[in-house]
Amino acid sequence: METNLSIAQRITKAYSLPLQPETLAQLAGILYVRDMSRGEQFLQEGQTSKSMGFVEKGLIRQFYYKNGKDLTEHFSSEDKLFICIESFLKQEPTRLMAEAIEPSRVWGIPHDAFFHLAGRLPEIALLYQKMLEHSLIESQIKADMFRFESAHDRYEKFLKLFPEPAKRSPLQHIASFLQMTPETLSRVRAGLL
Repeated sequence: METNLSIAQRITKAYSLPLQPETLAQLAGILYVRDMSRGEQFLQEGQTSKSMGFVEKGLIRQFYYKNGKDLTEHFSSEDKLFICIESFLKQEPTRLMAEAIEPSRVWGIPHDAFFHLAGRLPEIALLYQKMLEHSLIESQIKADMFRFESAHDRYEKFLKLFPEPAKRSPLQHIASFLQMTPETLSRVRAGLL
């Protein structure tokens, strides 16, 4: 079983930013663990995002409802962070939810404690900057996929960028993430499009 310190190391490794031992220990000190069963929500609609989540094991999907439809926004598997950026930064209620697709172990990085550390420790401020940069780049890549790429190309890019969710997520969640119907995704996967 992982410890707070080993998870702090995994977080910094995910962003290629090793921290000094004392800074790493401070980051480890604010982390908390949450074991989640399949279908359990880390964040529900209308709640304020009080924490970012880091996946030790399992698979998390972020989603929202639009016109009664469940639409997948993002997937996070092992060693990936998930964050409802607007809610987390503004500390306002969210429409974006986060749920476990399979039994998962998630480590929370609490908003207030994290920003307290970032205000005192330049290495944590740099880690925060790298987290935001990574999230913004992922958002841009996704937006460009929908603006410029065919259904087949979107699926190919998804396989490359999200190999674990591609293997472990239900077809309907992958289809909604790629903004296509499950039937279209089935045809793409069969090489018919």
